[in-house]
Amino acid sequence: MRTWKSCPAVKRDPEKVSGAWVFCGTRVPVASLFENLQDGATVDQFLDWFPGVGRWQIQTVLYQESGDIRVPMDS
Repeated sequence: MRTWKSCPAVKRDPEKVSGAWVFCGTRVPVASLFENLQDGATVDQFLDWFPGVGRWQIQTVLYQESGDIRVPMDS
């Protein structure tokens, strides 16, 4: 099971946002990124809609979530 504890772009506080994982420095749940991407939004749109979130945070979260599914291009 993948954990977000080691991801520097997010945090969780049981007293805020119902304990959901959020982007550091914001109250924007990480789940909202995946929901918006699934609905067809782009990263740039997400950044426009949630200006407190940084591109580096999104990149870090996506990298964390991709885990072991990355495959070398020459495979």
